[in-house]
Amino acid sequence: QVQPVESGGGLVQAGGSLRLSCAASERIFSIDAMGWYRQAPGKGRELVATISRGDSTNYADSVKGRFTIFRDNAKNTVYLQMNSLRPEDTALYTCNVRSGVWNYWGQGTQVTVSS
Repeated sequence: QVQPVESGGGLVQAGGSLRLSCAASERIFSIDAMGWYRQAPGKGRELVATISRGDSTNYADSVKGRFTIFRDNAKNTVYLQMNSLRPEDTALYTCNVRSGVWNYWGQGTQVTVSS
């Protein structure tokens, strides 16, 4: 099993916080980058944030200053700290792990922000 496993989604009020976690399989030998994507109902999947092996980060403009991505290499785990959540952040959040030409996707975890 090499599919990443996400956790941490849920229901939160606007202005609240959540932390998502994604554990990559130890069977993935060398991870180049890890990231989070999201898809809201009726919309396409969009990048939220990514972090490279060298800890370079990239964020969607809509989450800059509110979300922080970081990783624990010893645990093959990436986290997404989400603060000041808005109703428009409601979506299915999916973890991506990239290793060479391979991309591994998790099942996703639902985040719902109520107004």
